Amino acid sequence: MTPYGEETTAPAPAYAVVIPTLGRRSLSACLRALARAAGPRPAQVVLVDDRREPGGVPLPVDIPEALRPVTTVVTGRARGPAAARNRGWREAGPVPWVVFLDDDVVPGPTWGDDLARDLAATTYRTAAVTARITVPLPVHRRPTDWERNTAGLATARWITADMAYRRDALEAVGGFDERFRRAFREDADLALRVLAAGWTVSAGRRSTVHPVRPADRMISVRLQRGNADDVLMNRRHGRDWWSRADAPRGRLPRHLVVTAAALTALSCAVAGRRAAAAACAAVWVAGTAEFAWARIAPGPRTRDEVATMALTSVLIPPAATWHWLRGHAKYHRALPLGPHEAADPPRAPREPVQVRVRP
Repeated sequence: MTPYGEETTAPAPAYAVVIPTLGRRSLSACLRALARAAGPRPAQVVLVDDRREPGGVPLPVDIPEALRPVTTVVTGRARGPAAARNRGWREAGPVPWVVFLDDDVVPGPTWGDDLARDLAATTYRTAAVTARITVPLPVHRRPTDWERNTAGLATARWITADMAYRRDALEAVGGFDERFRRAFREDADLALRVLAAGWTVSAGRRSTVHPVRPADRMISVRLQRGNADDVLMNRRHGRDWWSRADAPRGRLPRHLVVTAAALTALSCAVAGRRAAAAACAAVWVAGTAEFAWARIAPGPRTRDEVATMALTSVLIPPAATWHWLRGHAKYHRALPLGPHEAADPPRAPREPVQVRVRP
């Protein structure tokens, strides 16, 4: 019986699981949950060791007994999760489906049964099936800025924390674009490309938990590197990709204004234009204060959280602006999707030929 109260008789398609990893301790918990999950087991599990300099040190992971016969560890190129996933699915062999998992997620107790149901319900045009992602947040206090940021993964449309892709679709579009070096936008880029090639993406019913991993207080500043990836997305998919991917636009326009005000204030001060410098400085202070309060107000407002928000709210606008400009310089030759990249559309399976034999 399935967890939805219905018995399924559809055969479960074979699938492989691909997990890119940097050797975090959460990988062992992910594999334990995968091994314990009820339902059909993966035909193969590929762990892509993407550490920059492993130095011959084995991947620190405890592979459950049930998964050891089908688990393979391969070496990545330390070029980010997109390249690591490409290495993994090409290593997985000729299975019809590849399920990408992050190394810090926990598949649900009925994950295998739910996945079988998700895949059995697809049509020949289905390129991918999403999962239901849950991010547990504290119940005894308000979430921090980082916890709220992670919680946004629960509503991300095509998140590869748990995403099943048909191998034929991956081959048709060439897999992930390896120019995306971070775990950001590579999932939306791939989904938009398979949709443009005539495939569909369906919503699955399997459930996976994505815990909030520990992070230092500068994590929000480092995340601004994603503004360069957004430039690549704009060039590849047009400026309307935000609405097609249901992606939040963020605060980049305000960050540009705040940064411009700060730079203009400094320039005017050097030039001796005190009134103009004061006016621009007032814009910078007001913009920074508004940004800081927007992040502090919904949070726990502890002393450490307030201090972190105040500091990073000063640093984020110039960091976002820098990475946005860097993206324009880096991807100025990136071409939009066009006929030269069109993949063959999915084709319906051929019906068996009926041959009549005369008596």
